[in-house]
Amino acid sequence: MKCSWRLLRSCFGLCVGSLPIVGPAAVEYEVVGFDRLASFAFTAPEFNNADPKALPPSGADQIPAKIKALNQQKVAVTGYMLPVRMEGGLVKELLLVKDPMMCCYGVMPKINEWVVVKMIGAGVKPLMDVPITFEGKLRVGEMYENGYLTGVYLLEGEKLVGVKG
Repeated sequence: MKCSWRLLRSCFGLCVGSLPIVGPAAVEYEVVGFDRLASFAFTAPEFNNADPKALPPSGADQIPAKIKALNQQKVAVTGYMLPVRMEGGLVKELLLVKDPMMCCYGVMPKINEWVVVKMIGAGVKPLMDVPITFEGKLRVGEMYENGYLTGVYLLEGEKLVGVKG
Protein backbone atom coordinates (compact mmCIF):
# COMPACT_ATOMS: atom_id res chain seq x y z
CA MET A 1 0.00 0.00 0.00
CA LYS A 2 1.42 3.38 -0.98
CA CYS A 3 1.48 6.10 1.64
CA SER A 4 0.75 9.71 0.70
CA TRP A 5 2.62 12.39 2.65
CA ARG A 6 -0.16 14.86 1.86
CA LEU A 7 -2.73 12.48 3.35
CA LEU A 8 -0.57 11.95 6.44
CA ARG A 9 -0.20 15.71 6.85
CA SER A 10 -3.94 16.22 6.77
CA CYS A 11 -4.54 13.34 9.22
CA PHE A 12 -1.79 14.12 11.72
CA GLY A 13 -1.55 17.89 11.38
CA LEU A 14 1.38 19.52 13.16
CA CYS A 15 3.23 16.33 14.00
CA VAL A 16 3.73 15.33 10.36
CA GLY A 17 3.44 18.90 9.06
CA SER A 18 7.05 19.57 9.99
CA LEU A 19 8.32 16.66 7.89
CA PRO A 20 9.59 17.44 4.39
CA ILE A 21 7.68 16.07 1.42
CA VAL A 22 9.80 13.55 -0.44
CA GLY A 23 9.35 11.78 -3.73
CA PRO A 24 8.09 12.95 -7.12
CA ALA A 25 5.55 15.44 -5.69
CA ALA A 26 8.21 17.26 -3.65
CA VAL A 27 8.25 20.49 -5.70
CA GLU A 28 5.78 23.00 -4.36
CA TYR A 29 5.31 26.50 -5.70
CA GLU A 30 4.57 29.44 -3.44
CA VAL A 31 1.72 31.55 -4.80
CA VAL A 32 3.01 35.11 -5.15
CA GLY A 33 0.64 37.84 -6.29
CA PHE A 34 1.20 41.34 -7.57
CA ASP A 35 -0.30 42.59 -4.31
CA ARG A 36 2.99 41.43 -2.80
CA LEU A 37 5.38 42.04 -5.71
CA ALA A 38 4.17 45.62 -6.21
CA SER A 39 3.79 46.42 -2.50
CA PHE A 40 6.69 48.88 -2.38
CA ALA A 41 7.76 52.06 -4.17
CA PHE A 42 10.70 51.76 -6.55
CA THR A 43 12.30 54.73 -8.29
CA ALA A 44 14.31 53.69 -11.32
CA PRO A 45 17.88 54.98 -11.26
CA GLU A 46 18.81 57.40 -14.05
CA PHE A 47 20.99 56.16 -16.90
CA ASN A 48 24.24 58.06 -17.45
CA ASN A 49 24.12 59.08 -21.15
CA ALA A 50 27.48 60.89 -20.83
CA ASP A 51 29.33 57.65 -19.99
CA PRO A 52 27.51 54.58 -21.37
CA LYS A 53 30.30 52.30 -20.08
CA ALA A 54 29.72 53.43 -16.49
CA LEU A 55 28.08 50.93 -14.19
CA PRO A 56 24.38 51.60 -13.81
CA PRO A 57 23.36 53.01 -10.44
CA SER A 58 21.80 50.50 -8.09
CA GLY A 59 18.31 50.64 -6.72
CA ALA A 60 18.62 47.29 -4.96
CA ASP A 61 18.30 48.89 -1.53
CA GLN A 62 14.74 49.91 -2.47
CA ILE A 63 13.62 46.26 -2.64
CA PRO A 64 12.41 45.12 0.80
CA ALA A 65 13.99 42.08 2.46
CA LYS A 66 10.67 40.18 2.36
CA ILE A 67 10.67 40.51 -1.44
CA LYS A 68 14.39 39.70 -1.77
CA ALA A 69 13.66 36.51 0.19
CA LEU A 70 11.72 35.26 -2.87
CA ASN A 71 14.94 35.20 -4.94
CA GLN A 72 15.67 31.71 -6.31
CA GLN A 73 12.35 30.38 -4.95
CA LYS A 74 9.82 28.26 -6.84
CA VAL A 75 6.74 30.45 -7.27
CA ALA A 76 3.42 30.62 -9.12
CA VAL A 77 2.46 34.08 -10.45
CA THR A 78 -0.82 35.07 -12.12
CA GLY A 79 -1.13 37.98 -14.51
CA TYR A 80 -1.78 38.99 -18.11
CA MET A 81 0.49 37.99 -21.01
CA LEU A 82 2.25 40.48 -23.24
CA PRO A 83 4.36 38.41 -25.67
CA VAL A 84 7.86 39.76 -26.32
CA ARG A 85 9.55 36.97 -28.34
CA MET A 86 8.03 34.11 -30.28
CA GLU A 87 9.49 31.04 -32.00
CA GLY A 88 7.48 28.70 -34.19
CA GLY A 89 4.17 30.23 -33.11
CA LEU A 90 4.94 29.80 -29.40
CA VAL A 91 5.78 32.51 -26.87
CA LYS A 92 9.31 32.07 -25.51
CA GLU A 93 9.53 35.38 -23.62
CA LEU A 94 6.77 37.57 -22.25
CA LEU A 95 5.86 40.20 -19.75
CA LEU A 96 3.37 39.05 -17.15
CA VAL A 97 1.61 42.23 -16.04
CA LYS A 98 -0.63 42.98 -13.10
CA ASP A 99 -3.51 44.44 -15.07
CA PRO A 100 -4.80 43.95 -18.65
CA MET A 101 -5.03 47.73 -19.08
CA MET A 102 -1.27 48.17 -18.69
CA CYS A 103 1.06 49.01 -21.59
CA CYS A 104 -1.20 48.39 -24.58
CA TYR A 105 -3.86 50.85 -23.49
CA GLY A 106 -1.65 53.72 -22.38
CA VAL A 107 -1.14 53.02 -18.67
CA MET A 108 2.58 52.53 -18.00
CA PRO A 109 3.07 49.97 -15.22
CA LYS A 110 5.48 50.54 -12.38
CA ILE A 111 8.71 48.53 -12.63
CA ASN A 112 7.48 46.09 -9.95
CA GLU A 113 4.10 45.54 -11.65
CA TRP A 114 5.50 43.16 -14.29
CA VAL A 115 7.53 39.98 -14.36
CA VAL A 116 9.75 39.08 -17.30
CA VAL A 117 9.05 35.41 -18.05
CA LYS A 118 11.56 33.42 -20.09
CA MET A 119 10.14 30.01 -20.86
CA ILE A 120 12.32 26.94 -20.48
CA GLY A 121 11.61 24.50 -23.28
CA ALA A 122 9.32 24.94 -26.27
CA GLY A 123 7.26 27.91 -25.09
CA VAL A 124 3.51 28.41 -24.73
CA LYS A 125 0.60 29.40 -26.94
CA PRO A 126 -0.21 33.11 -26.88
CA LEU A 127 -3.09 33.80 -24.46
CA MET A 128 -3.93 37.44 -24.12
CA ASP A 129 -6.63 39.29 -22.17
CA VAL A 130 -7.17 36.45 -19.68
CA PRO A 131 -5.41 35.89 -16.35
CA ILE A 132 -2.87 33.08 -16.59
CA THR A 133 -0.56 31.45 -14.04
CA PHE A 134 3.06 30.48 -14.60
CA GLU A 135 5.27 28.39 -12.34
CA GLY A 136 9.03 28.61 -12.19
CA LYS A 137 12.07 29.94 -10.36
CA LEU A 138 11.90 33.66 -9.55
CA ARG A 139 14.92 35.92 -9.67
CA VAL A 140 14.63 39.17 -7.75
CA GLY A 141 16.98 42.02 -8.59
CA GLU A 142 17.59 44.67 -11.16
CA MET A 143 18.02 43.66 -14.80
CA TYR A 144 19.73 45.99 -17.25
CA GLU A 145 20.03 46.03 -21.03
CA ASN A 146 22.36 48.56 -22.65
CA GLY A 147 22.50 50.46 -19.37
CA TYR A 148 18.72 50.77 -18.99
CA LEU A 149 16.71 49.14 -16.22
CA THR A 150 14.33 46.61 -17.80
CA GLY A 151 12.83 44.99 -14.72
CA VAL A 152 13.29 43.71 -11.21
CA TYR A 153 11.64 40.28 -11.57
CA LEU A 154 12.60 37.41 -13.88
CA LEU A 155 10.72 34.12 -13.84
CA GLU A 156 12.36 31.11 -15.43
CA GLY A 157 9.05 29.74 -16.68
CA GLU A 158 8.75 26.01 -16.29
CA LYS A 159 5.09 25.75 -17.28
CA LEU A 160 1.80 27.52 -17.72
CA VAL A 161 -0.48 25.94 -15.16
CA GLY A 162 -3.73 27.86 -15.22
CA VAL A 163 -6.00 29.97 -17.38
CA LYS A 164 -8.91 31.84 -15.81
CA GLY A 165 -11.72 32.98 -18.03
